[in-house]
Amino acid sequence: MKQIEHWKCSYNTNISGFGELMDLLWAPWRMNYISRTDKPKGCIFCDACACPDGEENLVVRKGRLAFVILNRFPYTSGHVMVVPYAHLPSLVSLDANTLEEMMQLIQQSLRTIEKVYHPHGFNVGANIGTVAGAGVADHVHFHIVPRWNGDTNFMTTVGGARVLPEDLNQTLQRLQEGWQSD
Repeated sequence: MKQIEHWKCSYNTNISGFGELMDLLWAPWRMNYISRTDKPKGCIFCDACACPDGEENLVVRKGRLAFVILNRFPYTSGHVMVVPYAHLPSLVSLDANTLEEMMQLIQQSLRTIEKVYHPHGFNVGANIGTVAGAGVADHVHFHIVPRWNGDTNFMTTVGGARVLPEDLNQTLQRLQEGWQSD
């Protein structure tokens, strides 16, 4: 099984800067993502469905017409996406049965994340089209982002970085176990 490179090599070092000590957070796995000049071929969602379930594809739950997958570059721990199997760019392109199942998976995701992480709230939404911020514009999907009071801190506002306290494989396991206990 392919080893996921995310979060496996992070540590802190104090460096001197402007008369104060500053924490330097090492996340060398990010360099591959930042410096990538080639656009991956295919669709990340369709490709994920073609992989065996587990650490490689990060699929939390599969339905008949849609599935729940972890965001590989999450905003917070527990950030998932609900995706139809149909490779279509917009909600208006989806049939009623797919839309209904997606809404059920969103509801179940909210319940599971609430049980596992106890967030104070959620952001739920879809970015449809590149101009609206869609990173994968040709395959519509919903983001579910758990939120906590105070989760926007200096790292995000000043440093332009997010610090996640949990490995993606641990998040996957926790959400799968939480889902099964329903």
